[in-house]
Amino acid sequence: MQERTALAAGGAPSSVAGNAPELLPKQFGKYTLLSKLSAGGMAEIFLALHRSSFGFEKLVVIKRILPSMNQDPSLIDMLLHEARIAATLSHPNIVQTFDAGQVDRTYFIAMEHIHGEDVGTIVREAAERDPGGIPLEHALSIILGVCAGLAYIHDKRGLDGAPLGIVHRDISPRNVVVSYTGDVKIVDFGIARSELGDVEEQRENVLMGKFAYMAPEHVAGDRIDHRADIFAAGVVLFEMTTGRRLFKGGTQMRTLLQIHGSEYPLPSAIKPGYPKGLEKIVLRALEKRREDRYQSAREMHAAIEELIRDERIPASPMGLTAWMESLFRDKLARHKEALLGVRQLIDVIAAQQQRWSLEMSGGATVSQSGVPTSTSPTSLSSPPPLAGKGGVAAFIPAASALALVPGFLYMQGQLSERHAEFMTMVHDAQASRQEPPAPVEAKGSLEVTSKPEGCTLWVNGERHPVATPAKLHGLPLGRELHIKLTRDGYKPYRTAVKLSDEARFKEIVADLDRLTATVVLWVDPPANVVVDGKLWKGNRTRIEGLTVGEAHRFVLSAPGHASKTLMVNVEPGETKTLNVRLPKLGAQAPVEERAEGAQ
Repeated sequence: MQERTALAAGGAPSSVAGNAPELLPKQFGKYTLLSKLSAGGMAEIFLALHRSSFGFEKLVVIKRILPSMNQDPSLIDMLLHEARIAATLSHPNIVQTFDAGQVDRTYFIAMEHIHGEDVGTIVREAAERDPGGIPLEHALSIILGVCAGLAYIHDKRGLDGAPLGIVHRDISPRNVVVSYTGDVKIVDFGIARSELGDVEEQRENVLMGKFAYMAPEHVAGDRIDHRADIFAAGVVLFEMTTGRRLFKGGTQMRTLLQIHGSEYPLPSAIKPGYPKGLEKIVLRALEKRREDRYQSAREMHAAIEELIRDERIPASPMGLTAWMESLFRDKLARHKEALLGVRQLIDVIAAQQQRWSLEMSGGATVSQSGVPTSTSPTSLSSPPPLAGKGGVAAFIPAASALALVPGFLYMQGQLSERHAEFMTMVHDAQASRQEPPAPVEAKGSLEVTSKPEGCTLWVNGERHPVATPAKLHGLPLGRELHIKLTRDGYKPYRTAVKLSDEARFKEIVADLDRLTATVVLWVDPPANVVVDGKLWKGNRTRIEGLTVGEAHRFVLSAPGHASKTLMVNVEPGETKTLNVRLPKLGAQAPVEERAEGAQ
């Protein structure tokens, strides 16, 4: 189960492949589904409300198997296996799963809320704000949380005291989430292995997980243990502290070959000034032989703590909190505004439930003292309008506001089964009256194309699941939409558009500029310098506009001296200085070198 909780516009019909769209809000057992957040090939995820008496209410997320997949025993087993593993875990660095069940023959699980961002998003956002990327102290705070969570799950025992043998198998930047309050959580146990059942045995020979974070023994098809998670944590630490992907072969097969057969680059070769003590930790976690790695996450955690102490690195949860709030200040501001919409939606639901309860019971309610209080009998009708917004239509703007809520929304709560039955009665009664449907809010569309194609698309700070070219439908009218396109090696493209009744469709054509850098080359003696086919001459050459994300070939030659070839990689916005001395002929044969920063 690899679905991610990418928030979609709420309050609109939610479609399922092969089925008619389902109208939200909608009752689902003891939950009220408010908005679809995402859908994958096997499951869909909903934002839901879980409410009980005395004003107790929580927002939750329901992960539900697609109706078309309901009869697939293997998928049901996978979902329930995920729930069984996660339900045994209770730790500050592990996302909590608190409910699992079946409603109308559809299986689901519900999980804890994490108000924050995954590490992949944090790395990208930090790189946009500062070429240095994530500050070292915050990267170390994050990996400490990962190691603490892994140590807990690897050491977890059952009620009988026997080890559960849990291996996450999918540690990656997308499965590590940092809250805006500095909490680090490991999420998604969809392909975890344990001793709780035999589901994983059916998948033992299937390569599952994100290829770029698999351990060599996993790639080789060997049976893995907890040390595979330590390798993956090492990859995450490498990428957070260098700002570069470790394994990126262009294709899945090349990526696997890099992991299994290639020599891994030194972090210090990518980022000058990389701490030697940290490099030692990273390289040990990335040892190809698992016997040479840290033998436990607890051991890796201790090594990082020792580095922080010895180097006096100011790593702390409070510092991470302040940095996250600063990094995502704009998104947090939008979130506060959206919470007003959430509050309005909850109030509308409460008012509807109370009104319908009175009408269905003949107008009698009970005061806190327990004495019945009579009201005038009324027939079943729509709930009263709130603050001038009529009936069910008041759901639409409130639910649409949920589209601004970032991160994952998981919480717990309780709602009686009696209420679920009652809601079914209300829906049936409303359908029998055949009243005209509530007015549908007008929507607009955007078509976004880019050069190059394949850019990641962001709308109001939220990542769109489809890369460019993309068509976006169901967008609100009269509200400014902030559009951003990102791609490795290119400057982010930003624009803002506003759709209206007069212009419900607009097209955005984005031409992204390549990220560039400068190299200053000093050569002794003065030489001819050919860079990517272009010629410079002299002993000092300043070469600007070198694109990021590819190695540049420098060929240096001078009469009476041996030539040299340098392969140079550059970082966005940097000015790299190279000093080269060409040996006289006879002293040394021509060589090919790899400059600092080259891959």
